[in-house]
Amino acid sequence: MMKAVITGDIINSESTETHIWLTPLKALLSQWGDSPLDWEIYRGDEFQLKCELDSAFKVVLAIKSLVKSIENLDVRIAIGIGDEKFNSLKITESNGSAYVNSGRLLNQLKAEGKTLAIQTPNPEFNDEINLLLKWASIDFDNWTWAVAQIIHEFITQPGITQEELAQKFSITQSSVSQRLKRANLDLITQTDLYFRRKLALLHP
Repeated sequence: MMKAVITGDIINSESTETHIWLTPLKALLSQWGDSPLDWEIYRGDEFQLKCELDSAFKVVLAIKSLVKSIENLDVRIAIGIGDEKFNSLKITESNGSAYVNSGRLLNQLKAEGKTLAIQTPNPEFNDEINLLLKWASIDFDNWTWAVAQIIHEFITQPGITQEELAQKFSITQSSVSQRLKRANLDLITQTDLYFRRKLALLHP
């Protein structure tokens, strides 16, 4: 059975005190399992986690929006799809093509100056989806902290209303609506559905 392994690192982590991003990131990763079995933060500002295939894109969005909600920070994320041949008590010691694809892809992203890509056993799938992710990253990378903050709430709290967000952040509902429009929320939702359909075809 195929697995999704996400490997990433915080961009500009040295510009911000560690606890400002580390504490919320740990809390978020904890939603998808236990550390160090299912996720781990290592080498200061790098992290790895495994998740269900059909939730991979939404997990990426949750992480991206969390980190971007902190001024001056961004995150580089590699999605690896493949098998898991060895399941260790520590995710960073587990092995299989999902882990290899994710780890190597992160190094490639660093070298190319990109922030998001996917690597699967299917070259045609990779070409198609990575083209989509390149376009999507133009928006994601340009989220302001205020937009990222709102997007993060919508992704991690399904069903939350604009009125509730306005109250939470002490802004008007109109401001919430404007931020969601700038973030292209409808397009993000459509992309997530498309991503899920394509992964289902990759792994029936």
